[in-house]
Amino acid sequence: MRVAVLGALGRMGTAVCEAVLADPELDLVAAVDSNSSGQLDVTGTVPILTAVEEIDPSEVDVVVDFTVAEAARSNVLWCAKNGINAVVGTSGLEDEDLRSFTEAFTASNCLVAPNFAIGAVLMMNFAEIAAPFFPTAEIIELHHDQKVDAPSGTAMRTLERMEAAASEWGDEPTKYETLPGARGALGPGGISVHSVRLRGLVAHQEVLLGTDGETLTIRHDSMDRSSFMGGVTLACRVIEQYPGVTVGLDRYLGV
Repeated sequence: MRVAVLGALGRMGTAVCEAVLADPELDLVAAVDSNSSGQLDVTGTVPILTAVEEIDPSEVDVVVDFTVAEAARSNVLWCAKNGINAVVGTSGLEDEDLRSFTEAFTASNCLVAPNFAIGAVLMMNFAEIAAPFFPTAEIIELHHDQKVDAPSGTAMRTLERMEAAASEWGDEPTKYETLPGARGALGPGGISVHSVRLRGLVAHQEVLLGTDGETLTIRHDSMDRSSFMGGVTLACRVIEQYPGVTVGLDRYLGV
């Protein structure tokens, strides 16, 4: 598969370029970053373009987008228009974006995944399985201090899956907050979610579930961005097998 990487000079984009280069089934043919100024990628052989429109559609099978939401919206629609598959890991996309992608992808496929770490996908699956057995739950997501959106896409996807899996959740007990916002934000099902932004972290999440006399904690930690690369390269290899738009890597993993 011939791969182009968008946001190639960012930390995630650079890691994706390196992962694609290391995969014998993938070929890095283009890299795009609006801040490139003609720089070359980590290999020194693939020139970095400044816009997705500079890519020759006939030379690319799949585009990987790790940019920002504003750029990703137009990048992904460009892929759909040109019949190119899109693997999207950009945070901050909304339901309206997914609807527009679904309408646009008729000749190629698209994966939008809040998290590409295999363990994170399993964490969301485990939380969904556990949700019907625990009437109270909260989520704590912890990320590095450069993450611009909160809660994370992983936390939001976890909340949606848990809320859909359980019909009843306990009421919020708090009547007065000494500090407004101390109880976090209320997500689907009234489940509280708390976002931590701290230098030194990468990506971490705890799902706390409680019932009479017991609690269950499900936690996933990404200590390095390499944890996401197995999911990204898998998506590039198999995306042609999954028509239309898919949300979440779990379907690609069969969970």
